[in-house]
Amino acid sequence: MAADTLKSTTGAGGAAGGLRRLLLDNGALTALIVLVIAMSALSGDFLTTDNLLNVGVQAAVTAILAFGVTFVIVSAGIDLSVGSVAALSATVLAWSATSEGMPVVLAVLLAIATGIACGLVNGFLISYGKLPPFIATLAMLSVARGLSLVISQGSPIAFPSSISHLGDTLGGWLPVPVLVMVGMGIVTAFVLGRTYIGRSMYAIGGNEEAARLSGLRVKKQKLAIYAFSGLFAAAAGIVLAARLSSAQPQAAQGYELDAIAAVVIGGASLAGGTGKASGTLIGALILAVLRNGLNLLSVSAFWQQVVIGVVIALAVLLDTVRRKAGATPVAAGTGGNKGKQAATYVLAAVVAAAIVGATSLLHSGTSEAKTQKIGLSLSTLNNPFFVSIRSGAQAEAKKLGVDLTVTDAQNDASQQANQLENFTSSGLGTIIVNPVDSDAVTPAAKAVNKADIPLVAVDRAVNNASTSALVASDNTTGGKLAAKSLAEKLGGKGRIVILQGQAGTSASRERGAGFAEGLKAYPGIEVVAKQPADWDRTKGLDVMTNLLQANPDISGVFAENDEMALGAIKALGSKAGKSVQVIGFDGTEDGLTAVKAGTLYASVAQQPSELGRIAVQNAVKAAQGEKVAKSVMVPVKVVTKENVAGFTG
Repeated sequence: MAADTLKSTTGAGGAAGGLRRLLLDNGALTALIVLVIAMSALSGDFLTTDNLLNVGVQAAVTAILAFGVTFVIVSAGIDLSVGSVAALSATVLAWSATSEGMPVVLAVLLAIATGIACGLVNGFLISYGKLPPFIATLAMLSVARGLSLVISQGSPIAFPSSISHLGDTLGGWLPVPVLVMVGMGIVTAFVLGRTYIGRSMYAIGGNEEAARLSGLRVKKQKLAIYAFSGLFAAAAGIVLAARLSSAQPQAAQGYELDAIAAVVIGGASLAGGTGKASGTLIGALILAVLRNGLNLLSVSAFWQQVVIGVVIALAVLLDTVRRKAGATPVAAGTGGNKGKQAATYVLAAVVAAAIVGATSLLHSGTSEAKTQKIGLSLSTLNNPFFVSIRSGAQAEAKKLGVDLTVTDAQNDASQQANQLENFTSSGLGTIIVNPVDSDAVTPAAKAVNKADIPLVAVDRAVNNASTSALVASDNTTGGKLAAKSLAEKLGGKGRIVILQGQAGTSASRERGAGFAEGLKAYPGIEVVAKQPADWDRTKGLDVMTNLLQANPDISGVFAENDEMALGAIKALGSKAGKSVQVIGFDGTEDGLTAVKAGTLYASVAQQPSELGRIAVQNAVKAAQGEKVAKSVMVPVKVVTKENVAGFTG
C-alpha cells in the first residue's frame, strides 16, 4: 500500500514533477552525468577513449571492494577491514607462488580462502562474540595489515606473471580490471536480487529482530555476509597487485573508506535495508571521475581531498532529500520496474553523450604544444623533503615558461599508477615520477613508454622500464655515509637503534641496506633495535619513546629521514646531542636547524630543491628531443655543526 501511495504521487506535478522525480530517484546517476559533462567542458583531455578507459581501470578496485561492502551495509553492518584483507590476500598469493613454489592455481585459491577466512572471523566476532561491527572489523584491519607485513617482511613481493595479466588489456585496448569489475558487479546484482541470502540481507538490514522472529537464522546469515565481503576483498587485492605487478604489504590503505563512500553515494543507507549493485558501481565511478578530472585540471592534491569530501557529503544530502521527497526506495531486492529502470539508464546515456559531444567541440584545436606541459607525480607531499622537490621543480618550470602539474600519490603505489595513466592520456610533453616504489611503478611506466612520452625519474629509480633520465641522490651511498659518520662519532663502539621508513618502500630498503653495509667496518657498534616509524615525526617520537624503555643505555640513533630523527630528538630530551648522538637523512630545513642547535648530530643532505630543479630541466630537454644524461647524480653530503653554515641545500 505504501508503494502504491509513492507511485500515485509521481505524476502530480506534470512533466516538471516527473523530471524532478526522475532525477531524485536516480540521484547518483544524475550526479555522475553532471560530473562527466562538467569535466568534459573544463578539460579537453577528459573525453578521450584512453582517458575514459583509465577511469574504468581506476574505479575497478574500489568498485570490487564496494560490491562486497554493499552486502554488509544492506544488512546494516560495516566492514572497515576490506583494504587490509585485500593486501593480505595479494601478499599470500605472491608469497605462496614465489617463495613457497606453490602452483599458481592453488596460490589463487589460498588467497581467496584467506579473504573468506578473514570475513568469517569478522562474522563470528559480530554474530557470536556480540562485538559491534565497527570494533570487530577495525581489529581485523590491524590484524590483516600486520600479517601482510609479517609474511612479506615489509618488502613488495613480485606477482606471478600468469596472474599479472589481470592488469593487462584484451586486444590491446580493453582493460581486464574493467571486465573483472563488471563481472563482480553482475554477481553482486544476482546475489542481491535473485537469491535467498540476498533477500535475507535486506530483511536483516530492515529489521533484524523481525527477521529473526520470521525464521531467518540471522547469525549464520551474517557469517555468510561477511564471508562474501572477504571474498570480494580478496578479488580486489589480486586485481590491484596485478596492476602493480607486485604484492605491496601497505597497499589499499584507506580503500575501505572509498568503498563505503561508493556504496553510500550509490544510494545505500548506513541504517541498512537499501542498496543495489548498480548504485555502488555508479558511486565508484563518481569517485574515479572526480580524481581523474581533478588531476587533468591540475587541481592541488590538497584541494582534491577537500572536493571529494564535499561531494560525498552532498551525495548523502541528496539521498536524504530524495527520501523526504518520497522517491521510491530500493529494498528487499525488488528493484522496482526493471524495464523502466533500464530505460532510465539508456535515456541518461543518450542525454549525457549528446551534451558531452557538444561540449567537446569547445576544446577542438585548443591543445597546447607538448613541450609546454609537464606532469610531476610525487610519492607524497606530507613530508618536507618532497615539498622541497616540488618547490624546486615549480621554480624552474616558472623560469623556463612551462606548465607543470604536480600530483600527490600519498605513498600509495596504486594511486600513483592512476596519476601516471591520467598524465599519459592527457598528452603531456614529459612526465616526471618520484616513485612510491621502484618496482610497483613499472607497469604504469611501461604504459608511458608505449605512448612515446619521455619519462624522467627523480630521487628514486624506475625498475624494468625506460627512463630518459634518473635525477637522484644515491640512497645506498647515503646510508653508508651515515653509518661511517655515526660510528666515528661514537668512537667505533656503542649500542644504537634504527628508525626505519615506511615498510616496503624502496628508499627505506636502500638507506637501510647502505647503513648495514657501512656498519660492517665497525664491529663494535651493536644495533639493538630496528622499528618502522613511517617517515613521520610523531611516530618517530612515539617509537623512540618506546625503544628507550627497553634500551635506556643506547648511545646512537640512525633515522632514515630527518622527520623521524626530529621525533627521536624530542623523545630523547636532554640526552640528544650529548649522551645520545642522532643522525638523520634528507637535509630538510628543520633538520639543518636541529644540526645548528646541536641536538641532531648530522643529516645526510640530498639537496631536494636541486633534485626538482634538475628534473624539470631534463624533462624539458627530453620533450624537445635533446640529448640528456641517463643518470644525473646530485651529490649527498653529511652536514654537521661544523659545515652547516656553508651548506646551501
